[in-house]
Amino acid sequence: MHGPASPGWLLVALCAATGAYCLLRMRSTVEEQRRAAGGEALMGFGMAVMAVPAAVAVPPRAVWVTYAVVFGGAAVRALWEARRGAHHLHHLIGACAMVYMAAAMAASHGHHTHGGVSLLTGTLLLYFTVYVLWSGVRLVPAVAVAAAGVVPGPGWGDRPELARACRLSMAIAMLAMLLTL
Repeated sequence: MHGPASPGWLLVALCAATGAYCLLRMRSTVEEQRRAAGGEALMGFGMAVMAVPAAVAVPPRAVWVTYAVVFGGAAVRALWEARRGAHHLHHLIGACAMVYMAAAMAASHGHHTHGGVSLLTGTLLLYFTVYVLWSGVRLVPAVAVAAAGVVPGPGWGDRPELARACRLSMAIAMLAMLLTL
């Protein structure tokens, strides 16, 4: 993505750490946790790679097209899974945002243009801003319960407050990436 190198590397680290934790969540005993964690791990690692500062490496157009195809597949899977619950709609929007950013990068061939914010970019920025605020509010009670010593589940993969924190950090990262688009 375009933008300064230092924040870009911080974004890479945040997304990679989130993806790694989501891989740990795939070991959960709760099937729905495992199912959601796989898509979130893909999103975290995909965002980490996409966030590598353009000053370091500008991938060829074929890489961005591959990204669009991979996240297009993730969007189709999220659409299929959405019939089970609303959370998968968030995965669908995230995957579509990744397709959109990959397509924009493929079209720009790595050159940043200052043509203003498109309607789609603005809509995605609004969605992820609302999601960040909503997730942050939902996280506060979960952290308070965990601080009180009530931890739901024995393992790292079954900690809903950590899963929410990961989703929140990925949404913040998505906002940062959309802003640099």
